[in-house]
Amino acid sequence: MRLVASDIDGTILGHDGKISDRTVRAFHACREAGIELVFVTGRPPRWLHPLQEQLGHTGTVICSNGAVVWDLEADRMVSARALQLDAVFEARRIIRRLRPSALFAAETLTGFHLEPGFIENGASRLLAEFTPAPLHTTLTAADSVVKFLAVVREGTADEFLAEVTPAVAHLAAATHSAPNIALLELSLPGVNKAVTLAEYAAALGVDSADVVAFGDMPNDIEMLRWAGDGYAMASGHPEAIRAAGQQAPHFDDDGVAQILEAKLVALGITIP
Repeated sequence: MRLVASDIDGTILGHDGKISDRTVRAFHACREAGIELVFVTGRPPRWLHPLQEQLGHTGTVICSNGAVVWDLEADRMVSARALQLDAVFEARRIIRRLRPSALFAAETLTGFHLEPGFIENGASRLLAEFTPAPLHTTLTAADSVVKFLAVVREGTADEFLAEVTPAVAHLAAATHSAPNIALLELSLPGVNKAVTLAEYAAALGVDSADVVAFGDMPNDIEMLRWAGDGYAMASGHPEAIRAAGQQAPHFDDDGVAQILEAKLVALGITIP
C-alpha cells in the first residue's frame, strides 16, 4: 500500500458534511507512515473545503470525475480536460429528444451555469450563488466545460444513464453519483477517475497493484477496477460493489477507516 485514493461523498463524507474522527485518524496515520493520499471526486475545486478544514489535506485532488487536477496547497489548477462547446450543445439536443423534460447545467473552470428549474425549489445551498439562465445565453467559447449535467424528475439515474449513454457516447462519457436523483454527469470521452488517477500514480512511480481505492457510486467503478485493492462501500451502489469485488464496511460504520486500520496493522503500524 503506497497510495490511498478515496472518493469523498458517501465514502468518507456524510450528508452532514462531516468526516468522522476515526476516519481522520486513519488518514493521518497513513500520511505519517509515508503513504501518499489523493482524493478523487466528482466535486469541483470550489467544494473541497472539507478536505482542508477537517483533514488538513493540502495535496492533490482529482476533481470533476477526473477532468480536473487541483493543487490544494497552491490553490491552482494543475491540468484540465474540457468538452468542446459544440459537443455540449449537441449532447443537450440529443438528451432533450430522448427526455423532453430534461434540464441542464455546466461546470466550467471559472464557474457554474444552470438552466432555470435545474435546482428544484432552490434545494441546493451550494448552488444558490448562481443565477439560472438559458445555457446558450451564458456559455461562450471562452468557457471550458469540464462537466455537463442533465437531470430529470422521473425515473431513476440508472434508467436515465442506460438511455443516454449510447446516444451520446460519441460526444461525452456519462455516469452518475448523486443518490436519490436522476442526475447524469458527462465528461470528455475517455475521461474518468481511473484514467487521471493512473496518470497521477505513474508520476509518483506507483503501480496500480500498490493502490488502495475507495468509492461508492457508478462514477467510481473504473477507479475501483483499476486499483490493485478497490473497495466499494457496503452502503454503496450495487454496480460499484460488483465492480470492486471487495467491500468496505458501511459508511456509517467508518468503513474506510476500518480497512485502513487493518492494512496499517498488517504493516506493523499502530494507530494512536
